[in-house]
Amino acid sequence: MPLRLHRFNVWHPSAFSRLTSKNADGCKNDYPATISLAPHSVAHGKSCPKHSNSPLKISFADRLRTYHVSMATRLEVRGLTVKLPTRAGWIRPVNDVSFSLGEGETLGIVGESGSGKTMLALALMGLDPPGARRRGQAWLQPRSRGGEGQNLITAAPAEMRALRGREIAMIFQEPMTALNPMMRVGAQIEEAIRVHESGLSGSQVRERARQALERAAIPEPESRARQYPHQLSGGLRQRVMIAMALAANPGVLIADEPTTALDVTVQKQILELLANLRRELQLSMLFVTHDLGVVAQVADRVAVMYAGRIVEEGAASEVLRHPRHPYTEGLLRAAPQLTREKLTPIAGTVPALDALPPGCAFAPRCVHHVAECDAAVPDLRRPSGADENHHARCILVR
Repeated sequence: MPLRLHRFNVWHPSAFSRLTSKNADGCKNDYPATISLAPHSVAHGKSCPKHSNSPLKISFADRLRTYHVSMATRLEVRGLTVKLPTRAGWIRPVNDVSFSLGEGETLGIVGESGSGKTMLALALMGLDPPGARRRGQAWLQPRSRGGEGQNLITAAPAEMRALRGREIAMIFQEPMTALNPMMRVGAQIEEAIRVHESGLSGSQVRERARQALERAAIPEPESRARQYPHQLSGGLRQRVMIAMALAANPGVLIADEPTTALDVTVQKQILELLANLRRELQLSMLFVTHDLGVVAQVADRVAVMYAGRIVEEGAASEVLRHPRHPYTEGLLRAAPQLTREKLTPIAGTVPALDALPPGCAFAPRCVHHVAECDAAVPDLRRPSGADENHHARCILVR
């Protein structure tokens, strides 16, 4: 697949802090980080009457600078579907998913547990469960091979082993289960390097592993390399996972809930580390999370998943300020706020994949439900007046 350039809006927020910039005279301007947002009605684009007195507060810079940039497409996914066999028949945890990821860009994948986020990441890595069937396209533009792209869906196992770690890598959700408890962490990083750098000597591999730990901001990397996973704190184990994922210098990094089960201070450190590494290494990052606050801090664009499908996508600033799908609205209302206000949960639960309702999968939980919602699965539509890359899968979007 030839190298493509795409054009979209990119938002660079500085969440949970103050945004500092310089004007034309070189003077610094400080912008407050917290703003109040009223959720918009999907049907009419107005503030929801039920929540008009309770504006949504999201901590990110209130002066959003949106500008156009052109960048190479590092990963382009088109119509990706994953089917898994069950006793009740075949289910589709990932259903007709399409998106693109530019060089140096972060795309946030958001949704409740069971929405298909992790299965999407595993399918791209070629690590889907035994018996799974994949179809569609996922074109990866390697850094090491000119303009020759590789379709991850049709790649042979040997080709995927060569790509995995070198061109596309993944930070798994739980470091304690992802790391081998019987191996020192340094040896595990060295193993990831040897797979792709077989010509290096033992001392060179050890030095590369030490550099990887150092780049992940791990103090005393030589001594930490000799420790086992259970001897490290949760934050250090997550840093080891980051060091291992980036040891072979991939161009695309998939981060699957990298801050889960970490306290707020360590979470902030991990997010800052990933942001610094992204800028330093020009990484393209697919950031999987259920935390909208994290999305506001790290993502340029966001895709909201529900029951295996993307139901809303667009620039992070646009989606978080003007959600157009009822599910996205519900997620924002259920998010904790700085003020002491009662949270509004989304009624019901994510439906079982072997018993999806007809039409829109969110219809049984939707406060805007009408009979037409049950007729067919809606297409992604661009709301009127919205950014050209903002789309929502709802029949009420006009």
